[in-house]
Amino acid sequence: MADNTGNVLPGATDFEKLESLCARTYKAQALWFLNAFWDSFGEAEAENLWNYVHKAVEIDMDSREAGTHLNEMEAHRLLESFDETMTVREMRTYLRQHGAIGERVKNVPLTHWWIAKYKADWTVLVNAPQGDNSEAIEKAQAMLESAQAALNEATARANEAANALRESIAAEESAKAREAEAKQAEAQAISAEEAARQR
Repeated sequence: MADNTGNVLPGATDFEKLESLCARTYKAQALWFLNAFWDSFGEAEAENLWNYVHKAVEIDMDSREAGTHLNEMEAHRLLESFDETMTVREMRTYLRQHGAIGERVKNVPLTHWWIAKYKADWTVLVNAPQGDNSEAIEKAQAMLESAQAALNEATARANEAANALRESIAAEESAKAREAEAKQAEAQAISAEEAARQR
């Protein structure tokens, strides 16, 4: 499995293993998380997790695909994009309640959010066997990427249609303005001609 370096997380304790997992890229975190919980809820949530990964890459302007965590402000932007808006205090409390973070929140790896969101046991996560369902995960990722490509193409075509409509409206308005000017010039010419006849 690419980007999933090793089947065992380094670390002497579960907490060290969690830190090791959170230091991996967004994609690698998603792969590990999906492998760990595939049978219980991972398969059903695979597309949602990949949506989080793609949005995190988009938001993380500094690291993009190589990113491992979002700062607190970026994490709020991520949540807003999925209609999961929380105040700073609410997010911190939510993450603490589910054991995803300690006292201070500076950076939020996707793994922390998923532990809280899915009420996942992080000790199970960091000790979960890996690699059994890589084909299914790759298939799900390919399906998601195909759907995203179709969405991007549809969006581009919709933008082209909107631009063409704006251009058409502008051309119509310009033609109407020229027609109005021509009618006004014609009316002035007729008035001038009538004035000249009356002299």
